[in-house]
Amino acid sequence: MTENNQENPAANFIEGKIEKFDGKMAVIETKDGQHLLWPIANLPADSEVDWPVRLILSTSLSEIVEKEKMAKTILNEILKNTVYGDAKGNEK
Repeated sequence: MTENNQENPAANFIEGKIEKFDGKMAVIETKDGQHLLWPIANLPADSEVDWPVRLILSTSLSEIVEKEKMAKTILNEILKNTVYGDAKGNEK
């Protein structure tokens, strides 16, 4: 694969909407007009027709990278509040 989003793994998604439910499958129409079948059992419980969805493609490695970024962000927020103020944002 020559083109990819390694620099921005958050860009590995397709936006669409739930077009209809057909048996045990949801028909999802992407912004470019493609139709994908998705198991209703794998949709969020509150999903409805015409609701927007985001289909995300990830690999084990990209998930690890995203989890590490999230952990660093959370730790930085905790440390910032510990050094510069309490949890309510009050300065020490």
